[in-house]
Amino acid sequence: MNLADGKSLALRVTDEVIDLIKNESSVPKITVIACEPNFETKKFLALKKAKAETLGVEMKNIILSNNNGTSELVETVETEAKKADGIIVQLPLPAHIDTDQVLGAIPKNKDVDAFGYEGEKTEILPPVVGAIEEMAKFYKIEWNGKKVVVFGQGRLVGKPVVAYATAMGAEVTIIDETSTDVKEKTKNADIIVLGVGRPNLLTADMVKEGVVVFDAGASEDGGLLVGDANLSVASKALLLTPVPGGIGPLTVILLFRNLLKLKSRQ
Repeated sequence: MNLADGKSLALRVTDEVIDLIKNESSVPKITVIACEPNFETKKFLALKKAKAETLGVEMKNIILSNNNGTSELVETVETEAKKADGIIVQLPLPAHIDTDQVLGAIPKNKDVDAFGYEGEKTEILPPVVGAIEEMAKFYKIEWNGKKVVVFGQGRLVGKPVVAYATAMGAEVTIIDETSTDVKEKTKNADIIVLGVGRPNLLTADMVKEGVVVFDAGASEDGGLLVGDANLSVASKALLLTPVPGGIGPLTVILLFRNLLKLKSRQ
């Protein structure tokens, strides 16, 4: 069993970002737009704000009411994009909002979440994909020819991870609410990626010895931030990213690395 150390890896990337900032002639500016954040979102907003202050990045948080419509959010994105080097629209948005339309309003050269990613080779990866890639490289995890199971098809984890793993030569199976024989699929997986936000979604009896589990799920359980994998999975895993302390810290700093790389191109 090996618990991945996302905090140490995040510190290494932080040093890289600090060097990028030193080469900038002006203070990098990023704006986060959210609608009345839930428990998990508040945690990540706080992490981003703290990291921005540490790096010397100017971060502006705009919290809108859940009563706002799509047009108000689109207008906010378009207005703030003229002032900032990078824009984050914090997901999820309320159900009545057209999320695709809001995300489509983010200029590509200011999209630090890389929502348009489809598996192409690029140094501006979606932050969760970037975090998984950093983890995989450090712990020497290969993708080519591996059986990969991805839980969820969300914009931040599921969809971009499927695109990435497929591009890396993996045989990818997607698990969603309509999937059957889930345990049979996970028991055969070499790599499992979680991003649903449901505690205890993956348990030890669902995995084989030596599995690699990238847990990018986040939800509240008893006032604590937890992932999708039950900790019992660690007894079988070659590598498990814990929550908190795994994918999360890397995802936050990679947002800022994307910001600096995008700013240098503008």
